Amino acid sequence: MPVIRFVREGLEVECFPGENLREVALREGVEIYGLKGKLGNCNGCGQCITCFVGVVSEGVPGALTGRTAVEEAKLRRRPQDWRLACQALVLHSVSVLTRPQVGLADGAARLEAARQAPLPLGPVAWPEKETEEESLKEGAGDPGRVASETTTSGEAP
Repeated sequence: MPVIRFVREGLEVECFPGENLREVALREGVEIYGLKGKLGNCNGCGQCITCFVGVVSEGVPGALTGRTAVEEAKLRRRPQDWRLACQALVLHSVSVLTRPQVGLADGAARLEAARQAPLPLGPVAWPEKETEEESLKEGAGDPGRVASETTTSGEAP
């Protein structure tokens, strides 16, 4: 699975390809909002620009989907490596800096270390679910499994 390295937090998390960067960060407890964003944000619609992150390094070029029209409009006067987390989908492993406008203790060294450290590429597709037919074939050789599945009325097999 792709890995998102959150540089400020010193945290690496896995996600499925195509997952929204903001949703992964919130799910993993990463604080992507400053005070203004905590008080009022658009919940991922791309209107408030409080969830922006800086892309430190991409494991593969195109690790995130391209900038949307919303991002182009909202971030037109910002650095090109800034993205709205709510608009970016993770395709491959990537390193990001949350709240890039805020200073980072020992920032230059930490950013350079994040750029130099290799990122795992991860798979580029969702894991395949086992079909019902395959699961029945696997259970056919296990008499205990078949017996427990076939007895539903409480009587002994």
